[in-house]
Amino acid sequence: MADGLPMQIAASALPARVRIHEVGPRDGLQNEKAVVPTEVKAEFIHRLAAAGLTTIEATSFVHPRWVPQLADAEALLPLLDDLDDLDDLALPVLVPNERGLDRALALGARRIAVFGSATETFSRKNLNRGVAESLAMFAPVIARAREQHVRVRGYLSMCFGDPWEGPVPVAQVVTVARQLIELGCDELSLGDTIGVATPGHVGALLSALTVEGVPVSAIGVHFHDTYGQALSNTLAALQHGVSTVDASAGGLGGCPYAKSATGNLATEDLVWMLHGLGIETGVDLDRLTATSVWMADRLGRPSPSRTVRALSHKE
Repeated sequence: MADGLPMQIAASALPARVRIHEVGPRDGLQNEKAVVPTEVKAEFIHRLAAAGLTTIEATSFVHPRWVPQLADAEALLPLLDDLDDLDDLALPVLVPNERGLDRALALGARRIAVFGSATETFSRKNLNRGVAESLAMFAPVIARAREQHVRVRGYLSMCFGDPWEGPVPVAQVVTVARQLIELGCDELSLGDTIGVATPGHVGALLSALTVEGVPVSAIGVHFHDTYGQALSNTLAALQHGVSTVDASAGGLGGCPYAKSATGNLATEDLVWMLHGLGIETGVDLDRLTATSVWMADRLGRPSPSRTVRALSHKE
């Protein structure tokens, strides 16, 4: 091992490169009890970009009443204008509805995401409407975004288990996933919102989606580490051809509407595994670790990422 990286021993039938969709500034910070100052958020994103991350989900245009931690979206995005000079950097934002889309477009957003659910109960708790109603709400958002040549990601939560409904049938997830793709989503992120997935379940869902015509190139995965399965589930997804993986710097975040959801897969833990497999990420792990240590200091608690803890205590 040198420079904070593992020995590289490639495994067969894996992607040569993985695009990490960094969700820390949005999905991570939205779950904080205290509101992080706008200037700290802006510096966090700048540091993540400097570490080599090329897709960084910056914020959300959900009504401030529901997610007060991200109420400063209009103030934050102008602080990121200097990052426009980085040609390969994308700063997607989450929008819940047409009003959110209006706010995002007014600030020049070129990538947006909508957030749906594979289960009725969570959809009603999170969006105050059922699955069919939520898809009807997303339809004009996606259509208008595409008219403006804005790329659209569809988040699909509760793909493996729901705290109220229990295990979620694969066929149920496939049905909603196909509808999101048919509405015009360019990419679909499959969320294990409460962290109950296991590798066999991941493989079964990805195989079913492929059979139903959803291309693996349009799929990303978003795992939580509640039961310590996030990395094994990620490897299973890579073995099925997935090359986009969501992660959160330092393991920040969870889901404010699903109390059993603990932290996201830590970006550093993901990068350690990918580098060990010989998979390119473009990420400087030492700079990323330093960024998560810096953010942990501002949040007043240590990072839950094992890789951050290991590398930051090497000395």
